[in-house]
Amino acid sequence: MDSKKGEQKPPSGPEAAGSSGTTTGRKTFISGVVEGFYGRPWTMEQRKELFRKQQKWGLNTYLYAPKDDYKHRMFWREMYSPEEAEQLMALITAAKEHDVDFIYALSPGLDITFSNPREVATLKRKLDQVSRFGCRSFALLFDDIDADMCPADRKVFSSSADAQVSLTNEIFQHLGEPETFMICPTDYCGRFCSPSVSESPYLRTVGEKLHPRIDVLWTGPKVVSNNIPVESIEEVSRVLKRAPVIWDNIHANDYDQKRLFLGPYKGRSTDLIPKLKGVLTNPNCEFEPNFVAIHTLATWCKSHVNGVRKDIVMAEGDNSGMSTQGKGEEDNSDEEQEMDELYSPRQALKLALAEWLEEFGAPHQYATPEEPMDTDREGAAEPRAPEAPQDVVTPMQTDEQAGWEPYAPGPQDRPLYTAEALTLDDLTLMADLFYLPYEHGPRAVRMLQELHWVRTNAGVLSHRGKETEKAAEWRSRMEEFVEMYEAVNKMFTRVCNSANRSIVYDLYPYILEIKSITSVAKQFVEWLGSHTESSAQFLSGDQEPFSFKGGLTGEFQRMLPNDAAHDLFRQPPSCQTYSVRPYFTKDEPAVREICRETHSEGGASRACPPHPQTMEDRLMGVPLGFGPDYGFVLEDENGVCGYALGMIHAEAFLTKDEKSQARSASEKTPKPSSGKEVSGAQGAMPSDCVKGEEGEGRNLPKTFLGRFPSLIKAQIHPKVVDTAAPRSMMGCLLTSLKDGGSHGAFCAVRQTDTRLLDLYSKLGGFEEVKLEAAQKDVVILGKSL
Repeated sequence: MDSKKGEQKPPSGPEAAGSSGTTTGRKTFISGVVEGFYGRPWTMEQRKELFRKQQKWGLNTYLYAPKDDYKHRMFWREMYSPEEAEQLMALITAAKEHDVDFIYALSPGLDITFSNPREVATLKRKLDQVSRFGCRSFALLFDDIDADMCPADRKVFSSSADAQVSLTNEIFQHLGEPETFMICPTDYCGRFCSPSVSESPYLRTVGEKLHPRIDVLWTGPKVVSNNIPVESIEEVSRVLKRAPVIWDNIHANDYDQKRLFLGPYKGRSTDLIPKLKGVLTNPNCEFEPNFVAIHTLATWCKSHVNGVRKDIVMAEGDNSGMSTQGKGEEDNSDEEQEMDELYSPRQALKLALAEWLEEFGAPHQYATPEEPMDTDREGAAEPRAPEAPQDVVTPMQTDEQAGWEPYAPGPQDRPLYTAEALTLDDLTLMADLFYLPYEHGPRAVRMLQELHWVRTNAGVLSHRGKETEKAAEWRSRMEEFVEMYEAVNKMFTRVCNSANRSIVYDLYPYILEIKSITSVAKQFVEWLGSHTESSAQFLSGDQEPFSFKGGLTGEFQRMLPNDAAHDLFRQPPSCQTYSVRPYFTKDEPAVREICRETHSEGGASRACPPHPQTMEDRLMGVPLGFGPDYGFVLEDENGVCGYALGMIHAEAFLTKDEKSQARSASEKTPKPSSGKEVSGAQGAMPSDCVKGEEGEGRNLPKTFLGRFPSLIKAQIHPKVVDTAAPRSMMGCLLTSLKDGGSHGAFCAVRQTDTRLLDLYSKLGGFEEVKLEAAQKDVVILGKSL
């Protein structure tokens, strides 16, 4: 394959078909694209552009199966209107002109009654209509449907597989046993087969009863298969009694449209090619970003031509795919061949990106010979409009036609904006940021690693005095992460300035989001300074990729201190701006003042004593042995207006040195007029807290403290009406406790303090925990971290 524009000769005939894969019996290896995703279908012009690319790259098949084309699936019984028929005929003709086999698929499984002759006749009538459009290849799809049969079908068929196979065989014969005919079974991947692939009654029925010339579509071990082992294909082939056609969802993004996949075709050994009937990729919903997915599939297919394996390498200074066979040793590459020595996904990606780069610089309108863009060609029959007088500027004149001199800024003027050209490095970075469902590209991984390291090692900056070697390393790696962000920002700007707006519009929402979240991450690492200590959460387990959302964006969000990452630093409400920052000892007077004011607002039975030994006092004290990352304050333009404080090990804290605390509290707390002594524990805690050694530590069961080991205290001044900022503050505290090793936190609130109850429950997600030992006027709230 020569990927340079203008140098590729369109393949034709049997040899060209063979160039996209091996010849397997009656027909060539099926290779191409299935438009089978959920979401807005591609336009007719996009499909014609796809056919042109498929011919150029040697892919021979297109399967028409857009889930949201309502006459393909939901209203499959309806015939096409004359206008729709004309479009489909034009599309089928365009596919033939580019040597692409157009497969029309119908998905009747949502509501068909298999045993009803009228239903079968309706299906035949619909496919007969498409056959008259010139289509010669067909497929019936029974994926993503309820496998339970209706009562009428249960009287006729032994199973849903029996019903589907019976109908498929009848339609196949009705259409004259076309050369290409496919079925997508309901159990289309290994995960859906019960109890296993080899013992699946459903697959056994398909294998035994389906006509041997009908191909079966299969997605691999999973719906979205990270890898498709050769052994898994051999197993399913034995059960189906035929080699399957892979419907490959490795680049599909319809299950999570915050993700886009620009990585190479990967996780499929070239040893699979002779064991398959074909491979069709079901790519991203957006048309333009599928350049890489389709191009790299074509490269993969070329690694095994007519049973002869070939290397696909990248020659220095050339974008061509070349075979190492028949070449001199000087053409061999020493590049890393990854897991498959005959196909390198990374090199295939370079081939695709190098060719894609050319398209970014060329405006693209999907113009076709039938719809020319130039309506003023020489010899056109339409008369020209009379020329306007030279002194009159017509509305559609260009500056050059009007004789208008281009603007040239003077020495004191602002210079003209010059757009930087998009580079191959920019596209490589973008591909790494939007790689594949189960992995990120190398540069994206590097960004995550650096953010993880900077976050988890931020504590080294808390040392006073001379900066340590570890602190210097931290600052260096923080700057490295900032530089990585700058590269993302430059990529975003250059892509947005590209001439091909069709590509830009498809990419824009994705690159904007990744640019925005990396910007927040950059601000976060700069904000970390010497205040916090963090950890990361990474992908793990053997889940399908749709078990979690967000891809790389989601990982960045999970590594930031709260779910609402954009509210982390400043959240502008309608009339006030707030900020969240770590608590410092200088904030003690302001925190005490909020404590007093909110106790008064909440209707406390007594005023706070002049020097109350409250939990806040004990959290603020230097001898407690913990850093300010367990405390956060909320500020407005007038100062501190809220706080969230926490102790990670509540049991030790609440029972520590009880006698000394009691003596201290007794000295500082005036005796009541009744003359009765006030216990140290009672003086040490306000009325909204569970008591300590003589109440708190004793009354909280060990099981409770094992579940909720951390104690927190939060309060917001009544003047704060915005909820986003307090939620951010609470999120920062809870994340700090979690990163410190806690798996749960609790707090105590007076039953009458509804405002504080709302703060904990609505903004922090706390729920009431019933404890028999708790004071009757106190509500205990807990939250797992």
